[in-house]
Amino acid sequence: MTVIIGLTGGIASGKTTVSNILRELGAIIIDADEISRKIVEKGKPALDEIREYFGEKVLLENGELNRKKLGDIVFDNAEELRKLSEITLPYIVEEITDEINLCKETYNDCVIVLDAALLIEQNLMYLVEEIWLVVAPRETQFERLVEREDISRDGAEKRIDAQMSPEHKKKYAHKIIDNSKDLDHLRAQIEANWKRVTG
Repeated sequence: MTVIIGLTGGIASGKTTVSNILRELGAIIIDADEISRKIVEKGKPALDEIREYFGEKVLLENGELNRKKLGDIVFDNAEELRKLSEITLPYIVEEITDEINLCKETYNDCVIVLDAALLIEQNLMYLVEEIWLVVAPRETQFERLVEREDISRDGAEKRIDAQMSPEHKKKYAHKIIDNSKDLDHLRAQIEANWKRVTG
């Protein structure tokens, strides 16, 4: 039997670490971030639509997407972020659905994990059977984000505040993965949930 889990969490909450552990345990990971990068590659229709709406300023000289420029625009403007999502979401959902169907056809029994930061915000819950939410203290998110993205604390705060709050997300989650302690504590929770879904 195939089980489809939606893995989500706020920016810099440790979702990637959880995803990597699940991969080690044998899960097939469908990474929504990878898909969102893939669908805006040069020559893809989503990139054409982004250029038409946002203008040439969001492209690099070689015609590829200037992610930093686009990110600066949408993180400061909720309406522009909504428009970007409106353009890209149909392409992302189509790709995710294709990958899920391919996994189902290829393997009889498997655990598919849809790793998607915006699973709830973009109403993708219908694609999965249960939702695992990774949560971490806000201060930890700040520290990780400033270090990882090399941005100011103010910039990190804007990115965190642009997302739905963990408290709101908890209403949709079937399992909460607490990433406030060490890696052993995190792994123990994941392994317990893995045993539950794999029987």
